[in-house]
Amino acid sequence: MGHAETSPVTPSFAERHHFLLRRLHSLAGIVPVGVFVIMHLSVNASIGAGAGEFQKQVNRIHDLGPVLVPVEIVGIFLPLLFHALMGFQIWFSGRPNSAAYPYGANYRYTLQRVTGGIAFVFIVYHLWQMHWLGSTFGGGVFDPHDAASTAAAGLQDSVWVIPVATLYGIGVISTVYHLANGIWTALITWGLTIGPSSQRVSGYACTAFGLLLGLAGLSAVYNFARLDTKAAAVASAMQSAEDTPPAGSHSG
Repeated sequence: MGHAETSPVTPSFAERHHFLLRRLHSLAGIVPVGVFVIMHLSVNASIGAGAGEFQKQVNRIHDLGPVLVPVEIVGIFLPLLFHALMGFQIWFSGRPNSAAYPYGANYRYTLQRVTGGIAFVFIVYHLWQMHWLGSTFGGGVFDPHDAASTAAAGLQDSVWVIPVATLYGIGVISTVYHLANGIWTALITWGLTIGPSSQRVSGYACTAFGLLLGLAGLSAVYNFARLDTKAAAVASAMQSAEDTPPAGSHSG
């Protein structure tokens, strides 16, 4: 009897360009997504210096005017979506072996995927709650002209202040760990830290970076959760008035 001929299976686009996609995934997680996370948490941490200082930082961002939305879409949302989709593909296709290799590598691999999933859900929730895009779906509470009090409203306008703040804390910790460990992994992936010694040093550096950024993010959650929103609204208005040039003034 003859055997039926089988046609060769055509590799998918992802399979054909696996190496390139993995490198782009690694790069996007640091630039621009990682840079955005650092800037975002740093700006939020400025609430520790008062509502006026936070408003000043927000005003600087929104001074971009009509350019801000394209920058957000092209420079943040699309790279974030690509990084997340690739991350889930890697997660579901990977097979960590924590039991066979109990020396940290597989645990970090698993924790990196888990924190990535938590971070993605947290970021989507945060965007719905704060960003103007979420206003269509009942969110979008953040007002850049009244930055501090409306940001705090996301935590305080609920009888579940402590649980919501706790969830924010978990989201911040997961996001920061995913970034810090991702940087450590990327340095290896891109061949910048090859030997055990350089990887150990970069591990210490990434741990210190993660701790500092995590503390900044958690301090922001704490300060927003306990902020006097009425006083913050006054301080924000005063800062915005100070940042706005008098009518008719011009440079040159």
